[in-house]
Amino acid sequence: MPSVIVVGGQWGDEGKGSVIAYMALHDRPEVIARGGVGTNAGHSVFINGKKYAVRQLPTGFMQRNARLLVGAGVLVDPEVFFSELEHLREFNVRERAGIDYRCAIIEEKHKELDRTNGYLHGKIGTTGSGCGPANADRAMRTARQAKDIGELEPYLTDVAQEVNDALDEGKLVLVEGTQGFGLSLYYGSYPYVTSKDTSASAMASDVGIGPTRVDDVVVVFKSFPTRVGAGPFPTEMSLEEAERLGVVEYGTVTGRRRRVGWFDYEFARYSARVNGATMLAITMLDKYDREAFGVTDYDKLPKRAREFIEEIEERVGVPVGLIKTGPELEHIIDLRENI
Repeated sequence: MPSVIVVGGQWGDEGKGSVIAYMALHDRPEVIARGGVGTNAGHSVFINGKKYAVRQLPTGFMQRNARLLVGAGVLVDPEVFFSELEHLREFNVRERAGIDYRCAIIEEKHKELDRTNGYLHGKIGTTGSGCGPANADRAMRTARQAKDIGELEPYLTDVAQEVNDALDEGKLVLVEGTQGFGLSLYYGSYPYVTSKDTSASAMASDVGIGPTRVDDVVVVFKSFPTRVGAGPFPTEMSLEEAERLGVVEYGTVTGRRRRVGWFDYEFARYSARVNGATMLAITMLDKYDREAFGVTDYDKLPKRAREFIEEIEERVGVPVGLIKTGPELEHIIDLRENI
């Protein structure tokens, strides 16, 4: 069975959570592993009208038969971890969760610095979750690791070994990325970026998968890209225009209003190339064309929506495999059999 990595292609908030949730339920992976920075990125999922937001555990938690892992490259905030175990208790996540013993720990001093540092919080617009300072300590080799925290001991594991064992046994592994390509420390709009790389290659490294073990990379874009915090946004529209279009959103972690822009085909092509995309997922098509809301058959999409998808495929150069047409899990068009 293959390994599949799902990453964001813009500045985060692309709707990866809804795509991952669908894949978790439809594809039935036996292992779901989270890569990325840490608790500064939140994924939201609507299940039967109820919203679930996670910052630490994999977004595919609703697949009750899957092992839920947090890779070694991810920062762990024990307070957030245990809060999510409780928040998601109806999905029995406590019995299925595992944290790599090498994960670096976000401590209160990291969060305090992140919130009070004028450069980080004021100019860069960080979330205040402590990830940047924690990664700085990790680079200095002074950060504590998960194996140093007694209360985490029941959940400690070697994620790289588990993931590779699963692949050896023919099991499907789904790797979740967080944030988006435009926030990559290497490839994003530096210095208005996060504290590490966010590309698919980094997600593979975070969970211990070598490049030869990655079968598919799904890069997620939404019809109107958004950005939280400071930094360049070439296709940004005015708040008034966003309101007129009905695209008013707020960050999952910060609650800050998201800046909204028009779809940037040139940036999307570059993002897809560097991430090694084998397919694209397009979310919030219903925001681009309200008549597309809830449609689950591609042939029944209104003309404007279909032309938008076709233009993305042509100009980005990668086929579209999944299309979200609304917030609920069933609001999706799955074209992967045609790729």
